[in-house]
Amino acid sequence: MTQQTHAFAPAHPGLDADLQPMLDALTQSLRKPPATSPYKHWLLDRMLPEATAKALATLPFEAPDLHGVSGKRELHNDSRQYFDATNNARYPVCDAVSRLFQAPQTVRALQDATGADLRGTSVRIEYAVDTDCFWLQPHTDLGVKKITILYYLPDGPDQEDLGTDLYRDADTWAGRAPFAWNTALVFVPNGHTFHGFERRDIPRLRRSVIVNYVTQAWIARDQLAFPETPVSA
Repeated sequence: MTQQTHAFAPAHPGLDADLQPMLDALTQSLRKPPATSPYKHWLLDRMLPEATAKALATLPFEAPDLHGVSGKRELHNDSRQYFDATNNARYPVCDAVSRLFQAPQTVRALQDATGADLRGTSVRIEYAVDTDCFWLQPHTDLGVKKITILYYLPDGPDQEDLGTDLYRDADTWAGRAPFAWNTALVFVPNGHTFHGFERRDIPRLRRSVIVNYVTQAWIARDQLAFPETPVSA
């Protein structure tokens, strides 16, 4: 979409005005055809407006102390940050991004582009700050997560190799998503969507935003952006 057509894009009825540019950017990025190997996934470019990306990159969340232990994010639950009621009230960009992914127009766009069934799910957004010693074993996200969006916020070109690793199965590495500014890896979890993070040097801090739509079986309701309000399309 050119800048001219973007400027005159029709407003979506019922959508908060501040979300329109964000929805336009997301829907435009979703037009990119998916990759099919090692499983179907999307690599989105310019997923959010530049101002939104910069605001996310400067959020003052600190990296957790891994104490030399990694492999699963849940090993450090006490230091993880979410776009929850507290952070949405404290940081306007957290609130805006939460409302974006809660909006029916966004839910419909994601469903249409990926085929994910998001009916009755809830928005869960995590802000990850990773440092050396961080790694993740291959896993699929299959279960209560109905879509996974891994959004990247590198602070320089020397971080390009810090993207998510993709696997053909739990033991076979297949490739790596580029850790490029304002891009995202998207997939619909199934029994083949193995992904993780091979241990390697992490220059400075590795910042990313992890967006999931989860079913009502999700137990930690305090992590959700709107714990009492499932999404609708």
